[in-house]
Amino acid sequence: MELKNKIALVTGASRGIGKSISIALAEKGAIVIITARDLEELKKTAKEIESLNGRSHIIPADLSDEKQIINMFEQVKKAFGKLDILINNAAVTVTGKLVDFSSKDFDSIINVNLKSVFLCCREALKIMLAQKSGAIINISSNIVYKGYQYQAVYCASKSGVLGLTRSIANEYQKEGILASVIHPGAVDTGMIAQARPDIERSLLMLPRDVTDTVLYVLGLSDRAWVDEIVVRRRAAKPF
Repeated sequence: MELKNKIALVTGASRGIGKSISIALAEKGAIVIITARDLEELKKTAKEIESLNGRSHIIPADLSDEKQIINMFEQVKKAFGKLDILINNAAVTVTGKLVDFSSKDFDSIINVNLKSVFLCCREALKIMLAQKSGAIINISSNIVYKGYQYQAVYCASKSGVLGLTRSIANEYQKEGILASVIHPGAVDTGMIAQARPDIERSLLMLPRDVTDTVLYVLGLSDRAWVDEIVVRRRAAKPF
């Protein structure tokens, strides 16, 4: 896919993996719509993109709020009239034993990690179906194949993202819309520092490693696509 002048929306773009993806897409010539709750951090992402002569458009939104998500896509349609790429990256976690989890903890994780992905995909598909083209990449986690302790709800949310992506891919490929899911291992971000303080930071992947994977998927020829890909840190056990 040629990224120049493509309209891409990246969630969780204020920091970490989402910020890295946003900057890289802009460097490739895409117009990147960046969203997250923290407007000031989004402005920093936009400033970095601008410093590289890239183009971005800020839409702050709380992805746990359905109305804000719907409004965000209405703004996208009004401002650009189309959407070529959706990257669902935003995620949160709470670390702890399952018996200690409250329903509030469960809802806070599921609402951002899974429900917002569903809502963003639903609203993006409405735009993409009209144009009969589009690419959706959902960032999941290799935890779906590992089931790490103290991360049961996070694991459940990311497993849901995998199932959702597979269904979207099968349902909408015939309409010209492609969907892929990327499962990163541990990446050096603020969230992993909280969730896995046991891992030496020098052994973690960098946000750029996930970004490069996204660019690889989007950079394939029109004859190829990646349904699912796992990228892990070298220090971890294979498979």
